[in-house]
Amino acid sequence: MLLDYSLNEIKEYVKSLNLPSFRAEQIFDALYGGKSIDEITNLSKEIKAKIEKDYPKFEIVKLLESADGTKKMALALSDGSIVESVLLKYKYGHTVCVSTQVGCRMGCKFCASTLGGLKRNLSAGEILLQVLLFNKMLGGTLKKRAVTNVVLMGCGEPLDNYENVAKFLRLISANEGINISQRNISLSTCGLVDKIKKLADDHFSVTLTISLHAPNDEIRKKIMPIANAYKISEILSACDYYFEKTGRRVVFEYALIKNVNSSLENMEELSHILRGRSCHVNLIPLNSVKEQALVGVTRKEAYRLMTYLNEKGISATVRRTMGEDIEGACGQLRNKLGGGK
Repeated sequence: MLLDYSLNEIKEYVKSLNLPSFRAEQIFDALYGGKSIDEITNLSKEIKAKIEKDYPKFEIVKLLESADGTKKMALALSDGSIVESVLLKYKYGHTVCVSTQVGCRMGCKFCASTLGGLKRNLSAGEILLQVLLFNKMLGGTLKKRAVTNVVLMGCGEPLDNYENVAKFLRLISANEGINISQRNISLSTCGLVDKIKKLADDHFSVTLTISLHAPNDEIRKKIMPIANAYKISEILSACDYYFEKTGRRVVFEYALIKNVNSSLENMEELSHILRGRSCHVNLIPLNSVKEQALVGVTRKEAYRLMTYLNEKGISATVRRTMGEDIEGACGQLRNKLGGGK
């Protein structure tokens, strides 16, 4: 698919079709403008016929808007797979939350994305397409983008699809593209230790976000199967490695689940394992997933636990919940149509 290509690769592609070199820029502009092939007006029918098999095929099958302005898009891809993405509006700009896989195989007990298992990986271009379509909706263009930030926190485990995610990061931060700085990109992982280190070794500088959700291995194993492969101590060591290589502080996501991981004793243990590290904790009252029996704590309780962590010297905040009424909040995205009427 052409969106998997860099501008230089598109130039080589155009050359292989014996088209004039300036056509590469036109195709690139159309791709990054989020246009379907039918929306391109400066290419002839003959040229469109030549590139049609390689041009992205997609359809926005549902677009929902939350009471708080959050938008969730269900996007059908060329093979009929559906992925969900979310547009979040903040004071500083617009953030797009993208999916990196169709489904997920990590099996976390509190997450809707993993319920049907992993169907397939998304290509770099399919991840990028989610950003470009929201950019288009906001009136943005290739030269004047409207999207300011990107988070890889939708369906899928980004580091389980490493090569495609790595290429996506290069494409979206390229000067000739929409040029979103890696400092404005967050990548969330449940803790694939070897891939965290590879991310650093490959000279990426995105904000690394760890889905921790437990202060010890015993609790983590109950809610996150990945804990059977990697101990928290191994994940923290990989985070230290990432910090040493990039100078970027690590963010730890912590979904607060009633009667599972949300006692003051749990917070004491969490503060103990994180003390002395350059990090931040995002506390998230668990968002409901109808197929799961787990229940989140109240926001009042979340703030009480945040205060406790702060008093222990740990930087912590309670994440603002956005899009929950359209199943667009953290842990609610799926690889099928969902949320809303």
